[in-house]
Amino acid sequence: MSSLATSQDAGQKAPALTGRPRRNQPRGNPSKTDPPQSSPRRTRDNLNGWGFAAPFLAFFLVFLVWPLLYGLYMSLTGKSLTGANDSLIGLANYAEALADADMWHSLGNTLYFTVISTVPLVLVALVMAALVNVGLPAQWLWRLSYFAPYLLASTVVSLFFSWMYNPQLGLINDSLAKIGLPKVAWLNDPNVAMWAIVIATLWWTVGFNFLLYLAAMQNIPAQHYEAASLDGAGAWRQFFSITLPQLTPTTVMIVLLQMLASLKIFDQVYQMTAGGPAGSTRPVVQYIFETGFTGYRLGYSAAISYIFFGLIVAVSVMQFFITRRRSA
Repeated sequence: MSSLATSQDAGQKAPALTGRPRRNQPRGNPSKTDPPQSSPRRTRDNLNGWGFAAPFLAFFLVFLVWPLLYGLYMSLTGKSLTGANDSLIGLANYAEALADADMWHSLGNTLYFTVISTVPLVLVALVMAALVNVGLPAQWLWRLSYFAPYLLASTVVSLFFSWMYNPQLGLINDSLAKIGLPKVAWLNDPNVAMWAIVIATLWWTVGFNFLLYLAAMQNIPAQHYEAASLDGAGAWRQFFSITLPQLTPTTVMIVLLQMLASLKIFDQVYQMTAGGPAGSTRPVVQYIFETGFTGYRLGYSAAISYIFFGLIVAVSVMQFFITRRRSA
């Protein structure tokens, strides 16, 4: 009797269920019956968000946006540390800068250093990362020795290499004399001084690029190398056909970062050669510094700064479009 009653109840409920099909509400979407979020709550959430962002926005406006705008205004004036002429002079500073031979010479030194330093800083870092990635014994020691110089201050590195490059007492010239080679005036010869700074910069900063390359190599799936080994590819073939293509995004990033860092060179040059000999190593940042704080022409130095800023933006945009084209 109980089973018959159950079947009769199910038969009576079936038409009601089939007459009103059930509509499934998508997960995560509130139904029409849910009450909308109240306006005071939304306002309170917005205020909380702005409150958390306020400290960063304050620092951003005070230490980045305001100096950027004020520097642009100052480049249009004859402002000087002596206070002689602070009035607006329009684009006169920019016209003078574009006709300044010393500015173009220092800018050429900066571009020259960028070119001759970026290539070895990328290639040497790649070789160092490849050597460590193949499984050399005591890998922790190799990683520490490659990256440790990057942690040193520029003053320490500059003083260290200034002694190494000393014409009479330096270790490098002493080693050259022992093997019968003539001594070199590393920091006093206009043809050699820039290369001496490049060598010091390479020893100092290559560890950062090495770390980026090593991290990228260790993220390459091992299945690629196993499949290549089964196909008979050797170590060199795997490196050029698997490793290098997989490292293309990392290489593009390293080249961009290195170019931007090299364009802003100042510390080691100022401490090792002070821009000499005969201005052969003076970068544009040092020329801006000397113009503003030695020549007291703040407005003119600001104009040179914005010309240099435009160059950096142009390099960044060019690198962005190159990267975008390759990824497409």
